[in-house]
Amino acid sequence: MQAEGRILYAEHAQDILAATLDLMHSGEPCALVTSLNIEGGAARELGSLAVISGTGDMIGYLSNGCIDRDIIHHGIAAIDNGQLKHLRYGAGSPYLDLKLPCGGALELVIDPAPDLAVLEAALTHLLHRQKTVLSFAGRNGPVQIEYAPKPALILAGRGAILRTTAQLAAHMDFELHLASPDLEDLARLEELNPTTRQSMTSPSAPIDLAIDAYSAVLLVFHDHEWEQAILMQVSQKNPFFIGALGSRKTHAMRVERLKQAGLSETQCAQIQGPIGLVPSLRNASLIAVSALAEITAKLPPFQVRLSSS
Repeated sequence: MQAEGRILYAEHAQDILAATLDLMHSGEPCALVTSLNIEGGAARELGSLAVISGTGDMIGYLSNGCIDRDIIHHGIAAIDNGQLKHLRYGAGSPYLDLKLPCGGALELVIDPAPDLAVLEAALTHLLHRQKTVLSFAGRNGPVQIEYAPKPALILAGRGAILRTTAQLAAHMDFELHLASPDLEDLARLEELNPTTRQSMTSPSAPIDLAIDAYSAVLLVFHDHEWEQAILMQVSQKNPFFIGALGSRKTHAMRVERLKQAGLSETQCAQIQGPIGLVPSLRNASLIAVSALAEITAKLPPFQVRLSSS
């Protein structure tokens, strides 16, 4: 049996599936771990994934550190014997020495032979911003989990707030899309590996925005003439959040201009302003935290249990 390795923290199913496929394509044995049932409190949501390599590394996590090492131990054993393994921690578990501080119980399945084609198809769907469904072997039959794409942040603006918000959003693992009239801002943010970067050539020029129900649009301009074309564009779509920087007075003037340009009351009401959970901030870092916290509060669910037989 191999020694236990590192825990590499990743969260979204897309990242875990990509890591699993990298291991499988390289020929390294691995086991996919999935949470199939939660009773009471839990550190992760239902359907959370992790993958354990043959060397004992785990990419992803299923707890806040209280049981992950034990999961690695069982994962390595499953890889060695090639057998599916079901685990239960917390109430009703045989592992009485492993407590869940959050209470309740957690049920997992460890699969040392996941279906390569199924995982490839699921990852392709997520990368193309489409939901995907995976079926897992539960104790009492198959359990289906629906996974949604990563949350995307379409961030447009310039200056310190743009840069700070982009850096924080990248650490929060948003799929990041940047637009700015400032080429230096875009160049400085290239190290974040945004999915797209667009140079805005004039306030009236439309930009290429791929927006879906798992997208948030955040505008952080102080020179507000850059906003209207984008807001007119995105208000025709259905992102889960639209917000723009500015005071209450600025937002009232913004809404009036948008109505004059043809947006309805309902469309204008979707635009949040001032942005952020904390009003009247004047520090770029705090504005970024406040705005992203507001977006986080409105995130749609990213994993849903569809059925269990």
